Amino acid sequence: MKTKISSLKLLALATVLILSSCVSDDLADVGDLEDITGPTPFYNYSDVTFAEFDCEDVELSSNYQFNFQAGSNLAVNGTQYLWSVADSDGNNLDVTLINKDLPVLELLIDAELAEIVAIEEDIAELEFKIPCEDDPARVVVMESQLAELELALVAAENALTDDVLQNVADLEAQILALDEATLQDQELIIEFPSPGTYTVGLTVTDNLNKSNYTEKLITVNQAVPTIPVPEIAEASFEDNSLFDGSGDGRDSWRVPSNDAWSPLGGGTTVIQINTDSSPGEGADLPDGVQAAKFPAGGDRVAYQEIEVTPGAEYVITYFTAFEEDTFGQMKVSILSPNTSNYAEAQLEENIIATRTDTNVDRVDNVFKQHSLSFEAGDNESVIIFATNSGVESRLDAFNIVVR
Repeated sequence: MKTKISSLKLLALATVLILSSCVSDDLADVGDLEDITGPTPFYNYSDVTFAEFDCEDVELSSNYQFNFQAGSNLAVNGTQYLWSVADSDGNNLDVTLINKDLPVLELLIDAELAEIVAIEEDIAELEFKIPCEDDPARVVVMESQLAELELALVAAENALTDDVLQNVADLEAQILALDEATLQDQELIIEFPSPGTYTVGLTVTDNLNKSNYTEKLITVNQAVPTIPVPEIAEASFEDNSLFDGSGDGRDSWRVPSNDAWSPLGGGTTVIQINTDSSPGEGADLPDGVQAAKFPAGGDRVAYQEIEVTPGAEYVITYFTAFEEDTFGQMKVSILSPNTSNYAEAQLEENIIATRTDTNVDRVDNVFKQHSLSFEAGDNESVIIFATNSGVESRLDAFNIVVR
């Protein structure tokens, strides 16, 4: 048996020797084949453009900035990166480059100065609104608020501790020490000169000096003003919630004419107010301690005209609650500003959007939220109009957002 195994070993050894003797020294050694693979470059980007407009929507300034981050396939690590930017005609552009760490350090400074930054933002908002406001009474209130904020800003600055001041100084020193961004950075921010279409290319070179190139068309859109969120006055029917600290919770919801807008043809139409006498003990209101109350007779209505931006889309949310003695319903409509009376409010041509909610399967006096979407179309204002029937009903906590 041992003789047979030894014979097999000798045969295998002889075979290896024979094959080895047939290999020519002119051929590449086995395992030494040239690596012909290279990097597969790719990149991600995000639009971080910001712009400022006046109250006439005229652009005051803009920075068309995009954050770019390069990468390559996992099998081959890219060791060098080279970006290029060309316009729609293929001409290379000399664009503004920003170190990717700059916005991060600026945000860290804002975090250290959070209270001051918040006050400065409120001041800037008022300084923007005051020249755009046509109501002299509102201007007086806003100017008073602005003066108070300026005093608060001085107080907040004086209250800064040595530790905070040192942290801010250290962050500012880091900003000054940042390297200038270059087209060889793996991640950077590119500021484009204007809206348009640009070709952004990326060449990645690996540690074997092999390179590959990829490119994308980047569309830089014209900056547009942010659509303002409309104001619904006394949205939760709370006392003293008007812009000047006044109001009985329903002043903003009165119709222009009781006779024209009464569902029953005359008499008072102003909503009543329901007050939560024990907040925090169970059946609380959705917001605050007051809600609009509509008696079962259906003779009260809520009416408020609000400003909107033509062409914009909005979503209004609100809460309803009902008594459960018999069938009842609450109808909330968005009406054309040309609607001038209750009868016209029932015409389809004047109704932009409407929603009717009932007390079917509802729990007595428990509020439920609803939403109503609408498009402003050509209108610069719309009317929020609410009516009820059947049972005593409640309405609360209006809110509106831009879709």
